[in-house]
Amino acid sequence: MIVVILAAGYGTRLLQDLQNAGKEEFEHLVGIPKPLLPIGCLPLISHWMAAFEANSVCEVYLVTNEQYYQTFQQWARRYKSVRILNDGTQKNEERLGAVACLQLVIDTFKIDDHVLVIGGDTLFLEDFSLRDVISTFQSVQNEDDQANLVLSYQCKDEETVLYGILETGKNQRVTAMKEKPPSDQTKSRGACPCLYLLSKNTLPLLQAFLEEKKDAKLEERDAPGHFISWLVTRKPVYAHPISGRFDVGNLQSYVSCNVYFQERINALANYLY
Repeated sequence: MIVVILAAGYGTRLLQDLQNAGKEEFEHLVGIPKPLLPIGCLPLISHWMAAFEANSVCEVYLVTNEQYYQTFQQWARRYKSVRILNDGTQKNEERLGAVACLQLVIDTFKIDDHVLVIGGDTLFLEDFSLRDVISTFQSVQNEDDQANLVLSYQCKDEETVLYGILETGKNQRVTAMKEKPPSDQTKSRGACPCLYLLSKNTLPLLQAFLEEKKDAKLEERDAPGHFISWLVTRKPVYAHPISGRFDVGNLQSYVSCNVYFQERINALANYLY
């Protein structure tokens, strides 16, 4: 299994919040890509690197843009397993979209293996276990080598319009994923964060999805959840329940995440393992 970290976003919401805040305490965050924001005692994705190493994941590919390429290159010097890919874009309006970035990694490095895809601005609560997630994926793969795995946690009624919402049937098989539906359009409250384990047999469908959506608006190709929604009608996808997550998208969510880490997670020796 290899890992692909999606880190080609430009953090426009966070940058706007930082500019509007006008406080000295946040000045050091300006210019830092979201995956490298200091969370507790480490950059955000360095928490993941510790978990990958603990689970013997030897190949990690991170895709970013021209603006942050050198910053990530500098961060990656401490990790022998990490390779950084520049998607060639220089501003938010040029972004390729998450699925296209994933396809770029697969094409560039000729990947033919199961892929753990993770959004570079995503973290989970202290009871999350990457080892358990990988074990669940291996179990569904043993039953069907076409199977894929996503995560799910319970959100509030008013939060369904913020997330992709999974609907599941027998044995936690996903029957549908609805992108930001009003609460009265689904009985499910199963929010799906950006951490997916894709079978190597699913990888050819990424290009098929991009071909089908080539004339669609970027928003329909950017959020990786749109691919999962498309995938569930073509390949088996199962849900692994977790208790919750952090989505570091703006200044408020960053501050909340950082405070939580300082109070509850910093002292944990095996966070995310």
